[in-house]
Amino acid sequence: MPDVPLIRLENMPAAAQYLPDAAGLDTDQGVDLDILQCPACGLVQTGNGPVPYYRDVIRAAGFSDEMKDFRRQQFADFAGRYGLSGRKTLEIGCGRGEYLALLREAGLAAHGLEHDALAVRHCLEQGLPATQGFVDDPAAVIDGGPFDAFVALNFLEHWPDPVGGLRGIAGNLDADGIGLVEVPNFDMILARGLFTEFISDHLSYFTRETLETTLRLAGFEVLACTEVWYDYILSAVVRKRAPCDVSAFVSRRSRLQDELDTFLERHSSGGVAIWGAGHQALATLALLDLGGRVRYVVDSAPFKQNRYTAASHIPIVAPERLLEDPVGAVIVMAASYSDEVAKIVCNRFRQVEHVAILRDHGLERVS
Repeated sequence: MPDVPLIRLENMPAAAQYLPDAAGLDTDQGVDLDILQCPACGLVQTGNGPVPYYRDVIRAAGFSDEMKDFRRQQFADFAGRYGLSGRKTLEIGCGRGEYLALLREAGLAAHGLEHDALAVRHCLEQGLPATQGFVDDPAAVIDGGPFDAFVALNFLEHWPDPVGGLRGIAGNLDADGIGLVEVPNFDMILARGLFTEFISDHLSYFTRETLETTLRLAGFEVLACTEVWYDYILSAVVRKRAPCDVSAFVSRRSRLQDELDTFLERHSSGGVAIWGAGHQALATLALLDLGGRVRYVVDSAPFKQNRYTAASHIPIVAPERLLEDPVGAVIVMAASYSDEVAKIVCNRFRQVEHVAILRDHGLERVS
């Protein structure tokens, strides 16, 4: 974070909850709030530490009839669009169960996670399943997981480490887990000049761009991100990012192994050399266990000659070696230079009877 704040707000309330009573006025003091922006990702944050109760959800909005109606429709749409009816869904920061009850009403098998023990007790007394806890560690294990979905509603902005907490949530989801994440809309706050929206309780101020960046850094694919609730809220739907499909690597390796084994066996009597000591050739020689089956590796770069291939330990020699110690077959593994090299072998080293090029699709015979 930069040393110079975007703005300093002096004598701000030290907290938005647990307001002082008459007896506490003498000790209540304002704080100076420094607002900074990360020069790398663009996220706007305070330079102050979190309030003591940042892990707890205190939700006065749960008592708004209009908000309840909005959430009912939102949760029903969320469940219907992503096939979550009856699926295990975790509300991160469920408070006293205000939205947990509405999630269950929408058909989600919702379970709450809440740090405040009294709030958890209240949920349980209302027949709402909830567990005491907070996720701020990528290695966190949440009771009842893995979950099919999660929601985190206007809570992420309170966390000192939003990426770490979100990674912890991702680790407790099924492979294709869905999430609904909402934060105050800093795009709107900027556009309207609402400087009074800054508050000690909120450590991060997310624009659409920085919210999506944060979610992606935490291991999610952002499916949608829209402004809701009179544009005050950014609402993002995410899916746990799937790992890359590397099955093509496995099948290609097996196919190439068979092709090279066949080629080497067919030409073993006359000897086989490889032309090319680049990284692709080195990996091929090692991964396909060609050490001891190839006489030498030719490379025209002097700084590679008189050395050995890494891992497979095949001697690397100058092209003239093909004249001094001839072989019957050469496999060219020179990437984008392969066609040029194959022409050199065919024209200059005519005693090589069989030349093949290692292409993306496999071995291609040249002669």
